[in-house]
Amino acid sequence: MIWEGVSEFVSVAESESFTQASQKLGVSTAQVSRQVSALEQRLNIKLFYRTTRKVSLTEEGRVFYQHCRSVLDGLDTAVRAVTNLQSKPQGKIKLTAPVSYGEQQILPLLNDFMVEYTEVDISTNLSNQRVDLVEEGYDLAIRIGNLSDSTMMAKKLGKRTNYLCASPGYLASNGMPNSLSELSQHSCLLGTSDYWRFREGGKEKTMRFVPRFRYNGGIGLVDAALKGLGIVQLPDYLVQDHISNGGLISLLDNYREPDEWIWAVYPHNRQLSLKIRLLVDYLAKHIA
Repeated sequence: MIWEGVSEFVSVAESESFTQASQKLGVSTAQVSRQVSALEQRLNIKLFYRTTRKVSLTEEGRVFYQHCRSVLDGLDTAVRAVTNLQSKPQGKIKLTAPVSYGEQQILPLLNDFMVEYTEVDISTNLSNQRVDLVEEGYDLAIRIGNLSDSTMMAKKLGKRTNYLCASPGYLASNGMPNSLSELSQHSCLLGTSDYWRFREGGKEKTMRFVPRFRYNGGIGLVDAALKGLGIVQLPDYLVQDHISNGGLISLLDNYREPDEWIWAVYPHNRQLSLKIRLLVDYLAKHIA
């Protein structure tokens, strides 16, 4: 008895329509209305304001909805948990990631994951544009840096470091910059961003330059730096090996910006299926 009408009430609250709620639940509008009315009678509380044009929650209805939503989410999680214990990961995952990082780091890991879990297929769109995960039907996004969308859930996968660097040959010909102000005297090679970021005096500092040229691909910038064409600011996965073997020299390390977090992001109102949870854990393990 206590559960009767709760699903109908939540559906009406979220759709603000008895008709849309009935379509979502696959029952008649009259059935939804009867269940909600019976629930109001049992609680002796008015849950909705009803007009011919609009249905909206009362103050009591908003409080009741928040608790009911939490209960239903918990029930859904419980059902998924026991179901997943008896199942194996399978089906499709739709994922998006930044172009350079995705190509260099994420795609090889996705391939390894699909070798291990042969019934999972991952469709990936590499893009530097922030896509709407819900609107475009993505299950997961890999994002780097600060997150601005509070409607999303996120898990930290690891960190990346951005290095300012140049080749020994370039530095021999043009000198070593010893301060941020000296960078304007050098050949600065830019990518898709119009500026470089640093940390000076405990504060973030951005600097813009007139580049000798610019590429929208990190691999081309690395090659240009190795061939002595100028200074670049690029993430560790592109330049770390070259710095280690002496092909590139790290510059102005005291001004380096703090490491950026790498995130797995997914819609707030979407429970993680077994296949997605396993993928997120797999990425976190291998990226870290």
